[in-house]
Amino acid sequence: MVKAEPSYMIDPPPSGAARPRRRRVVSSAELAQILAAHRLYLDTGRKQGQRGDLGAVDLAGHDLSGRVLRRLKLDHALLRNANLARADLSRANLIGADLAGAVLTGADLERARMSGANLEAASLAGAALTAADLEFAAMARAVLRQARLQAADMSGVNLEGADLAGADLRGANLRGASLRRACLDGADLRGARLGGVFLDDASLAAADLRGAYLRVARLDGADLSAADLREAKGLARAQLAAARCRAGARLPPGLSTEG
Repeated sequence: MVKAEPSYMIDPPPSGAARPRRRRVVSSAELAQILAAHRLYLDTGRKQGQRGDLGAVDLAGHDLSGRVLRRLKLDHALLRNANLARADLSRANLIGADLAGAVLTGADLERARMSGANLEAASLAGAALTAADLEFAAMARAVLRQARLQAADMSGVNLEGADLAGADLRGANLRGASLRRACLDGADLRGARLGGVFLDDASLAAADLRGAYLRVARLDGADLSAADLREAKGLARAQLAAARCRAGARLPPGLSTEG
Protein backbone atom coordinates (compact mmCIF):
# COMPACT_ATOMS: atom_id res chain seq x y z
CA MET A 1 0.00 0.00 0.00
CA VAL A 2 1.40 3.32 -1.09
CA LYS A 3 1.80 5.91 1.61
CA ALA A 4 0.52 9.43 1.07
CA GLU A 5 2.79 12.41 1.45
CA PRO A 6 1.71 14.04 4.72
CA SER A 7 0.31 17.53 4.25
CA TYR A 8 0.88 18.54 7.84
CA MET A 9 2.96 16.52 10.25
CA ILE A 10 1.62 16.41 13.77
CA ASP A 11 3.88 16.17 16.78
CA PRO A 12 3.45 12.97 18.79
CA PRO A 13 1.32 13.24 21.95
CA PRO A 14 3.23 14.28 25.06
CA SER A 15 4.41 11.54 27.35
CA GLY A 16 1.83 10.74 29.96
CA ALA A 17 -1.06 11.50 27.60
CA ALA A 18 -3.89 8.97 27.49
CA ARG A 19 -3.01 6.15 25.11
CA PRO A 20 -5.54 4.45 22.82
CA ARG A 21 -5.97 0.71 22.92
CA ARG A 22 -3.19 -1.23 21.20
CA ARG A 23 -3.42 -0.91 17.45
CA ARG A 24 -2.86 -3.80 15.08
CA VAL A 25 -1.01 -3.81 11.79
CA VAL A 26 -2.41 -5.35 8.61
CA SER A 27 -0.46 -6.22 5.48
CA SER A 28 -1.19 -4.57 2.14
CA ALA A 29 -2.72 -7.83 0.90
CA GLU A 30 -4.95 -8.17 3.96
CA LEU A 31 -6.08 -4.56 3.68
CA ALA A 32 -6.93 -5.01 0.02
CA GLN A 33 -8.92 -8.15 0.84
CA ILE A 34 -10.88 -6.42 3.61
CA LEU A 35 -11.73 -3.48 1.37
CA ALA A 36 -12.73 -5.74 -1.54
CA ALA A 37 -15.07 -7.76 0.69
CA HIS A 38 -16.52 -4.53 2.07
CA ARG A 39 -17.17 -3.15 -1.42
CA LEU A 40 -18.99 -6.38 -2.33
CA TYR A 41 -20.97 -6.05 0.89
CA LEU A 42 -22.09 -2.58 -0.18
CA ASP A 43 -22.70 -3.39 -3.84
CA THR A 44 -24.92 -6.40 -3.03
CA GLY A 45 -26.95 -4.66 -0.36
CA ARG A 46 -25.19 -6.60 2.43
CA LYS A 47 -26.05 -9.98 0.87
CA GLN A 48 -22.47 -10.92 -0.02
CA GLY A 49 -19.03 -10.01 1.17
CA GLN A 50 -18.48 -8.70 4.67
CA ARG A 51 -18.59 -5.34 6.37
CA GLY A 52 -15.02 -4.15 6.74
CA ASP A 53 -13.64 -3.90 10.24
CA LEU A 54 -10.47 -1.83 10.52
CA GLY A 55 -11.05 -0.78 14.10
CA ALA A 56 -7.82 -0.02 15.99
CA VAL A 57 -5.75 -0.67 12.84
CA ASP A 58 -2.61 1.37 12.10
CA LEU A 59 -3.26 3.12 8.77
CA ALA A 60 -1.11 6.18 9.39
CA GLY A 61 -0.05 7.87 6.15
CA HIS A 62 -2.00 5.49 3.90
CA ASP A 63 -3.49 6.73 0.63
CA LEU A 64 -7.20 5.91 0.60
CA SER A 65 -8.23 8.87 -1.51
CA GLY A 66 -11.40 8.44 -3.53
CA ARG A 67 -12.14 5.02 -2.01
CA VAL A 68 -15.67 3.87 -1.20
CA LEU A 69 -15.48 3.33 2.58
CA ARG A 70 -19.13 3.85 3.38
CA ARG A 71 -20.18 2.21 6.68
CA LEU A 72 -16.62 0.96 7.25
CA LYS A 73 -15.58 0.32 10.86
CA LEU A 74 -12.60 2.52 11.66
CA ASP A 75 -13.18 3.17 15.34
CA HIS A 76 -9.94 3.98 17.19
CA ALA A 77 -7.95 3.51 13.96
CA LEU A 78 -4.69 5.40 13.53
CA LEU A 79 -5.10 7.56 10.41
CA ARG A 80 -2.61 10.34 11.11
CA ASN A 81 -1.57 12.16 7.94
CA ALA A 82 -3.59 9.69 5.84
CA ASN A 83 -4.97 10.80 2.47
CA LEU A 84 -8.76 10.39 2.46
CA ALA A 85 -9.50 13.17 -0.02
CA ARG A 86 -12.86 12.64 -1.80
CA ALA A 87 -13.35 9.30 -0.01
CA ASP A 88 -16.91 8.14 0.70
CA LEU A 89 -16.99 7.73 4.49
CA SER A 90 -20.70 8.32 4.93
CA ARG A 91 -22.08 6.51 7.98
CA ALA A 92 -18.59 5.18 8.76
CA ASN A 93 -17.63 4.46 12.36
CA LEU A 94 -14.70 6.72 13.23
CA ILE A 95 -15.34 6.95 16.95
CA GLY A 96 -12.08 7.77 18.75
CA ALA A 97 -10.06 7.56 15.52
CA ASP A 98 -6.82 9.55 15.27
CA LEU A 99 -7.04 11.63 12.08
CA ALA A 100 -4.62 14.39 13.06
CA GLY A 101 -3.17 16.03 9.96
CA ALA A 102 -5.24 13.82 7.67
CA VAL A 103 -6.44 15.07 4.27
CA LEU A 104 -10.23 14.79 4.03
CA THR A 105 -10.74 17.48 1.42
CA GLY A 106 -14.05 16.95 -0.37
CA ALA A 107 -14.72 13.73 1.57
CA ASP A 108 -18.28 12.53 2.21
CA LEU A 109 -18.71 12.09 5.97
CA GLU A 110 -22.48 12.45 6.09
CA ARG A 111 -23.87 10.86 9.26
CA ALA A 112 -20.40 9.53 10.15
CA ARG A 113 -19.86 8.68 13.82
CA MET A 114 -16.79 10.64 14.92
CA SER A 115 -17.32 11.37 18.59
CA GLY A 116 -14.05 11.76 20.44
CA ALA A 117 -12.02 11.63 17.21
CA ASN A 118 -8.76 13.55 16.88
CA LEU A 119 -8.91 15.82 13.82
CA GLU A 120 -6.33 18.40 14.87
CA ALA A 121 -4.94 20.28 11.86
CA ALA A 122 -6.86 17.98 9.52
CA SER A 123 -7.97 19.36 6.15
CA LEU A 124 -11.74 19.06 5.65
CA ALA A 125 -12.25 21.87 3.16
CA GLY A 126 -15.42 21.28 1.17
CA ALA A 127 -16.17 18.07 3.07
CA ALA A 128 -19.78 16.94 3.62
CA LEU A 129 -20.45 16.39 7.34
CA THR A 130 -24.21 16.75 7.35
CA ALA A 131 -25.72 15.25 10.53
CA ALA A 132 -22.31 13.83 11.53
CA ASP A 133 -21.70 13.04 15.20
CA LEU A 134 -18.58 14.98 16.22
CA GLU A 135 -19.33 15.31 19.91
CA PHE A 136 -16.19 16.18 21.91
CA ALA A 137 -13.91 15.76 18.87
CA ALA A 138 -10.52 17.51 18.94
CA MET A 139 -10.42 19.81 15.90
CA ALA A 140 -8.02 22.60 16.85
CA ARG A 141 -6.51 24.26 13.74
CA ALA A 142 -8.62 22.10 11.43
CA VAL A 143 -9.47 23.54 8.01
CA LEU A 144 -13.22 23.38 7.33
CA ARG A 145 -13.59 26.10 4.72
CA GLN A 146 -16.86 25.67 2.79
CA ALA A 147 -17.56 22.44 4.69
CA ARG A 148 -21.19 21.33 4.94
CA LEU A 149 -22.05 20.76 8.60
CA GLN A 150 -25.82 21.15 8.63
CA ALA A 151 -27.41 19.59 11.72
CA ALA A 152 -24.05 18.14 12.84
CA ASP A 153 -23.62 17.40 16.56
CA MET A 154 -20.50 19.34 17.51
CA SER A 155 -21.25 19.83 21.19
CA GLY A 156 -18.12 20.17 23.28
CA VAL A 157 -15.85 20.18 20.22
CA ASN A 158 -12.47 21.94 20.43
CA LEU A 159 -12.24 24.11 17.29
CA GLU A 160 -9.72 26.61 18.60
CA GLY A 161 -7.94 28.35 15.75
CA ALA A 162 -9.96 26.40 13.17
CA ASP A 163 -10.86 27.83 9.76
CA LEU A 164 -14.61 27.58 9.11
CA ALA A 165 -14.89 30.45 6.64
CA GLY A 166 -17.96 30.01 4.47
CA ALA A 167 -18.96 26.78 6.24
CA ASP A 168 -22.62 25.76 6.33
CA LEU A 169 -23.51 25.21 10.00
CA ARG A 170 -27.27 25.62 9.78
CA GLY A 171 -28.93 23.91 12.70
CA ALA A 172 -25.64 22.55 14.02
CA ASN A 173 -25.31 21.82 17.73
CA LEU A 174 -22.22 23.61 19.07
CA ARG A 175 -23.23 23.86 22.71
CA GLY A 176 -20.19 24.33 24.94
CA ALA A 177 -17.78 24.14 21.99
CA SER A 178 -14.56 26.14 22.00
CA LEU A 179 -14.11 28.35 18.93
CA ARG A 180 -11.51 30.68 20.39
CA ARG A 181 -9.58 32.49 17.63
CA ALA A 182 -11.51 30.54 15.00
CA CYS A 183 -12.41 32.05 11.62
CA LEU A 184 -16.13 31.91 10.82
CA ASP A 185 -16.18 34.71 8.26
CA GLY A 186 -19.20 34.34 6.00
CA ALA A 187 -20.32 31.15 7.77
CA ASP A 188 -24.00 30.23 7.74
CA LEU A 189 -25.03 29.69 11.38
CA ARG A 190 -28.77 30.13 10.98
CA GLY A 191 -30.58 28.28 13.73
CA ALA A 192 -27.34 26.92 15.19
CA ARG A 193 -27.24 26.09 18.90
CA LEU A 194 -24.41 28.15 20.35
CA GLY A 195 -25.35 28.18 24.03
CA GLY A 196 -22.26 28.51 26.20
CA VAL A 197 -19.92 28.47 23.21
CA PHE A 198 -16.51 30.15 23.54
CA LEU A 199 -16.01 32.63 20.69
CA ASP A 200 -13.27 34.69 22.34
CA ASP A 201 -11.24 36.57 19.68
CA ALA A 202 -13.07 34.66 16.91
CA SER A 203 -13.87 36.32 13.59
CA LEU A 204 -17.52 36.19 12.49
CA ALA A 205 -17.37 38.94 9.88
CA ALA A 206 -20.44 38.78 7.62
CA ALA A 207 -21.57 35.55 9.30
CA ASP A 208 -25.29 34.75 9.21
CA LEU A 209 -26.52 34.11 12.77
CA ARG A 210 -30.22 34.64 12.23
CA GLY A 211 -32.19 32.57 14.71
CA ALA A 212 -29.05 31.21 16.38
CA TYR A 213 -29.24 30.45 20.10
CA LEU A 214 -26.51 32.43 21.88
CA ARG A 215 -27.41 32.35 25.55
CA VAL A 216 -24.27 32.84 27.73
CA ALA A 217 -22.03 32.51 24.67
CA ARG A 218 -18.69 34.29 25.17
CA LEU A 219 -18.03 36.94 22.52
CA ASP A 220 -15.07 38.64 24.22
CA GLY A 221 -12.90 40.23 21.53
CA ALA A 222 -14.95 38.71 18.70
CA ASP A 223 -15.27 40.44 15.34
CA LEU A 224 -18.98 40.75 14.49
CA SER A 225 -18.59 43.28 11.70
CA ALA A 226 -21.44 43.00 9.17
CA ALA A 227 -22.74 39.88 10.96
CA ASP A 228 -26.49 39.25 10.78
CA LEU A 229 -27.80 38.63 14.30
CA ARG A 230 -31.44 39.34 13.63
CA GLU A 231 -33.78 36.98 15.50
CA ALA A 232 -30.83 35.62 17.50
CA LYS A 233 -32.06 34.10 20.75
CA GLY A 234 -30.62 34.62 24.23
CA LEU A 235 -28.30 37.43 23.11
CA ALA A 236 -27.65 40.08 25.77
CA ARG A 237 -26.30 43.60 25.52
CA ALA A 238 -23.32 42.67 27.73
CA GLN A 239 -22.24 40.01 25.24
CA LEU A 240 -22.25 42.54 22.41
CA ALA A 241 -20.36 45.07 24.53
CA ALA A 242 -17.55 42.55 24.98
CA ALA A 243 -17.10 42.08 21.23
CA ARG A 244 -14.15 43.81 19.58
CA CYS A 245 -15.96 45.04 16.48
CA ARG A 246 -19.68 45.36 15.73
CA ALA A 247 -19.57 47.74 12.78
CA GLY A 248 -22.45 47.11 10.42
CA ALA A 249 -23.85 44.24 12.48
CA ARG A 250 -27.61 43.72 12.20
CA LEU A 251 -29.07 43.12 15.65
CA PRO A 252 -32.31 41.86 17.18
CA PRO A 253 -34.90 44.49 18.08
CA GLY A 254 -34.17 46.19 21.39
CA LEU A 255 -30.41 45.73 21.19
CA SER A 256 -28.05 48.45 20.12
CA THR A 257 -24.42 48.63 19.04
CA GLU A 258 -24.03 51.44 21.48
CA GLY A 259 -22.41 50.59 24.84
